[in-house]
Amino acid sequence: MQQLEFIISKENENKRIDSFLNDNLQDISRSRIQKLIEEKEILVNNKNINKNYKLKENDKIVVNIEEPKEIDILPENIPLDIVYEDDDIILVNKPQNMVVHPANGHYSGTLVNALMFHCKDNLSGINGIMRPGIVHRIDKDTSGILIIAKNDKAHQSLASQLEDHSMTRVYYAIVYNNLKNDTGTIDAPIGRHPIDRKKMAVTDKNSKRAVTHYEVLQRFKKYTFIRLKLETGRTHQIRVHMAYIGNPLLGDNVYGKEKQPFNLIGQVLHAKVLGFIHPTTNEYMEFETELPQYFKELLKKL
Repeated sequence: MQQLEFIISKENENKRIDSFLNDNLQDISRSRIQKLIEEKEILVNNKNINKNYKLKENDKIVVNIEEPKEIDILPENIPLDIVYEDDDIILVNKPQNMVVHPANGHYSGTLVNALMFHCKDNLSGINGIMRPGIVHRIDKDTSGILIIAKNDKAHQSLASQLEDHSMTRVYYAIVYNNLKNDTGTIDAPIGRHPIDRKKMAVTDKNSKRAVTHYEVLQRFKKYTFIRLKLETGRTHQIRVHMAYIGNPLLGDNVYGKEKQPFNLIGQVLHAKVLGFIHPTTNEYMEFETELPQYFKELLKKL
């Protein structure tokens, strides 16, 4: 059982307890917080409260959270589209509709299950048993290139490059509407959505700086084909930023329109180019993948 404690400051006085915890427990949904209150796993000054409780200065909140049960993640013989591989790294072109690593509801059929079969025990252990080798990730419905570390030394080197924004990451996408300018930069902080904790949003609250550069490749009547370069790498960054400027990704029913005329299964977004310094040779390497077939066919239709 994990136990967390909070002492309420004056600035949080009169705030509802479920709202306060929703802001401060980023991995737990508001509905889960309310359930914990009902189950008497959240106490204020050692007393049970309800979800409407208004906080007072110096209140002591104690939150008891049951530790997640360990789940066996098994190797699976799933074909991989390998772009490059050596003793330190492996680059894979992930298809659309594949989850990168196991999580709630997805313990098989993920990229990690496939990597465990292909690489055996040759994956870095820095991110634990659920995410062996995973340095960065892309969404389930985003296709494209990912780099995976085969050992901890490689993992640390690649993670540092992500941290200092020196890794080259270029995406291609189709968005709704026409962009005003042919090139531009979106510099807007991203954090958890204040109401829907499963979503991200442009916000000044509990957020981090996020920068996306874009370039128009082709204009259509109602849509635009664009190239995007990430300077930072926040969760759902491209999807959130493009929706923020009024050009949500085609097929994105979370941040964009729920209905679209092309029968797509997710956002039209492909991680096309990845460049980095090799962790052992210290040489710059860059790889590019083709657009997936559905993306090419959509461009032809447009």
